[in-house]
Amino acid sequence: MNHRPISLLPDVLISQIAAGEVVDRPASVVKELLENALDAGATEITVRIDGGGIQRICIQDNGKGIPKEELELAVTRHATSKIQSLSELESVMSLGFRGEALASIASVSQFTLSSYPKGQESAFSISNQSGQWLVEPSPASPGTTVDVQSLYFSTPARRKFLKTEQTEFFQCLDVVKRMALANPGVTWLVYRDGKLHSRFQESSWSARVFSILESMANGASKPIDVKAADMQLHGAVGLPDAARGKGDMQFFYVNGRFVKDKLIGHAVRSAYEDVLHGDKFPAFVLFLNLPASEVDVNVHPAKTEVRFRNARAVHQWVRQSIQACLAPSRAVLPLSDSQAIVATPALSVPGNGNSNANVWRSSNGSSAPTLQVQAKSAALPFLREELADYIQAYRPLEGPLESTQPAPKPANITVQPKVLGNTPTAEAADNAEYLGQAIAQVHGIYILALRPDGMVVVDMHAAHERVLYEQFKNALDNQQTISSQELLVPLLVQIDSRLASEVDNGQHLWEKLGFRLSLISTQEIAVRAVPTMLAGQDLSALLQQWLQDLHQYGVAHVLERQRNEWLAGLACHTAVRANRKLTVPEMNALLRSMERTERSDQCNHGRPTWRHFSLSEMDKWFLRGQ
Repeated sequence: MNHRPISLLPDVLISQIAAGEVVDRPASVVKELLENALDAGATEITVRIDGGGIQRICIQDNGKGIPKEELELAVTRHATSKIQSLSELESVMSLGFRGEALASIASVSQFTLSSYPKGQESAFSISNQSGQWLVEPSPASPGTTVDVQSLYFSTPARRKFLKTEQTEFFQCLDVVKRMALANPGVTWLVYRDGKLHSRFQESSWSARVFSILESMANGASKPIDVKAADMQLHGAVGLPDAARGKGDMQFFYVNGRFVKDKLIGHAVRSAYEDVLHGDKFPAFVLFLNLPASEVDVNVHPAKTEVRFRNARAVHQWVRQSIQACLAPSRAVLPLSDSQAIVATPALSVPGNGNSNANVWRSSNGSSAPTLQVQAKSAALPFLREELADYIQAYRPLEGPLESTQPAPKPANITVQPKVLGNTPTAEAADNAEYLGQAIAQVHGIYILALRPDGMVVVDMHAAHERVLYEQFKNALDNQQTISSQELLVPLLVQIDSRLASEVDNGQHLWEKLGFRLSLISTQEIAVRAVPTMLAGQDLSALLQQWLQDLHQYGVAHVLERQRNEWLAGLACHTAVRANRKLTVPEMNALLRSMERTERSDQCNHGRPTWRHFSLSEMDKWFLRGQ
């Protein structure tokens, strides 16, 4: 290799190198230009894509525009109006701020920017069509239009890495959809090869979501809006039943910016952990707002990754908030307006020793029963006898059942479901009839129940499995501490030196769970006491993974996950089996239990537990009225 003297790179080559990072494909160009349009206050944006964006990308907005005297600066590298100091960079709220996008795009295309700001007599444009920048009058309409043609003509090697025109177009369209979801007050028009392809009219946020993500409409999602300290999480989360085979309906925004963040991704996935079936992906559109000083958006050239100042607290709070939103089952009676529940989980910062459970509070200040928000860690693989009392207490379908439920109503049931008013919670729950009244058992597997508006079919094993699972979890979570056993000879466990600090930082958690640990060195810990139910088991792998979870996410999630897997298996083996004949009172008892149990729409493995068939739906089956 020839050794050349060190020299400065030409500006054009510098911009082309930057283009490789910032505008690696047409969709990246669309993203950068749309961010500028939104930062300029646009309320209507038109996107024209020809030839998959390779032939032409034209973005027109009605924003504030760029004055004639600033046009040359606008296409100069590292020139921007959005930040001027380090302090502004650390608290930036605009979508764009690096000041290199336009210069990078122009270096690999035939580029024209036309702008007509308010108060200027006419429009002017700047272009590089002649090989150098030329500013001249333009017939452009108010706002700014950026016309990018022959993308990568000057770097043909990059064009070889692009996909088909159709693939590149839909990548561009995905960018528009991400922007449109976060900005429902903006009207968007997308043209493909001269023809209108998509239009998203200014609308409410929910209408915008349902117009773009149809799979989240028609009751397939739940709204979420929670606040704690100076953070807010709002948006919509898809129901587990509506999960998809791929993760193409997942949108997460931080301060309005779409991001793909590993920490946030882990928090959302773990919130859905025991309600999803197989390898399904839930749909969601979530917006996390927090002070700009608490998040660093300047960690990736394309601005798709962020870094949180208190990553552990953010992870824990996002996970708990989504879990709380998903917890209430659909098999419950609607609440009156005066009892509407608002999720307000308190922010719990790891390491502060606060292990008290927070609950959702209703608008009148009373506690809403069983809606646990704060996830508690508890010990695992318990010996079966640890839960023996609970297993016996929650086996209503394993023997004769004394039911206080009313006798089943005739097939032409006309009693309307009761709406909770001022009736005491317990009495209202006993009288709840959202899942209707059982009339038959089908093939020893399903319960058939009638409702005034149709019928409900319940998988009795799956439903009972979830009821037992939640009862087992609640029983263990209500224990204050876990009994421990001293070891005659301390167990020495090798750990990664990076995890040593977690031993001391998590002492309050270790003691609560029945462990007594101490550091021997930065790479070795001594286990002097363990939970009684874990005595005699090999804890090395568990403790190593536990420490890793604490270090990365601030919560010992592996412990809770393994505990839940064990309890789910216990509930599965304890639940009523197929082909066991149930009496009508037993079937009704199970329906009422489902109406009082969190997450009862899915079993422990994520399978649905019940389905409702409306009269209108059944009428269509038989072409009634047609």
